[in-house]
Amino acid sequence: METIKNARATDKLLTQEQAAELLGVLPKTLQAWRTTQRYPLKFVKVGRCVRYRLQDLADFIEKRTFTGM
Repeated sequence: METIKNARATDKLLTQEQAAELLGVLPKTLQAWRTTQRYPLKFVKVGRCVRYRLQDLADFIEKRTFTGM
């Protein structure tokens, strides 16, 4: 339990809906990405629930950020 208390804010688990809103996509888009493995976006399964770590979403965004072409 102590490990959970010491978790960083970036380890916070977000619902599929929250993650989709953060990325600006629909929740069903995230579902499609998971099932087709289109993008290497990490997710956590808790029983039947899917959750996304805030840090993983930040990493996903960072890897897809481009400057000047």
